[in-house]
Amino acid sequence: MPEATEARESQDLVVRVWGMANGHAFFQKASARNLRTQGATLSGIEHPLQAQDVIGVQYGDKKARFRVVGARGAGLPPLIEADVELLSGQECPWKDLAKDEPVQSGAGTTAPASSDKRKFPRLKVPFPIELRDEHGSAPMQTATADVSGRGCYVESRVPLPSGTKLVLVFWIDSEKVTTSGLIRASDPGVGMGIEFVGLDEASKERLQTFLETQVES
Repeated sequence: MPEATEARESQDLVVRVWGMANGHAFFQKASARNLRTQGATLSGIEHPLQAQDVIGVQYGDKKARFRVVGARGAGLPPLIEADVELLSGQECPWKDLAKDEPVQSGAGTTAPASSDKRKFPRLKVPFPIELRDEHGSAPMQTATADVSGRGCYVESRVPLPSGTKLVLVFWIDSEKVTTSGLIRASDPGVGMGIEFVGLDEASKERLQTFLETQVES
């Protein structure tokens, strides 16, 4: 039934959006349309988003991180309409409703994954982890939004800057692991991507295997 298919593809979804704008964290409802497996158009944003901003978007119980690729004023009072694309390694919250598109080579977030990323796929596991900067600040007890043997992403409204060196503590079964980390990505209002720079290849593989058992259990 073509009419039903078109209605499904063009429908607006109510989503939750959060991030940073003008130095302030925000959290609000918005509408998503032009649904695609790699992005969408968000409307009704009450905060001045700009291209390259990273935001979190949630639909139902599924959430992911997106990069703003274009933003413009729309409506009165002044509201923002933003085109967003899914960040690499994230799962689209509305993938069952999206209109699939061909993947174009050379597009930043849709490029083929490297062999290392295929070897250590990111998993949506709330993995407990403790982190502190190398200068001995108070430790932060948290859980990951996603994680692999190579690193993790931790949600935070006020993430530490990119390049910050960390001391990380976590457990693999009954073994306590203390290692070094490095913040590779800092997305204000959303979170930070951390690489496990202190783990050797064998330890990364062991951690990946352990994480996969947590998904299965």
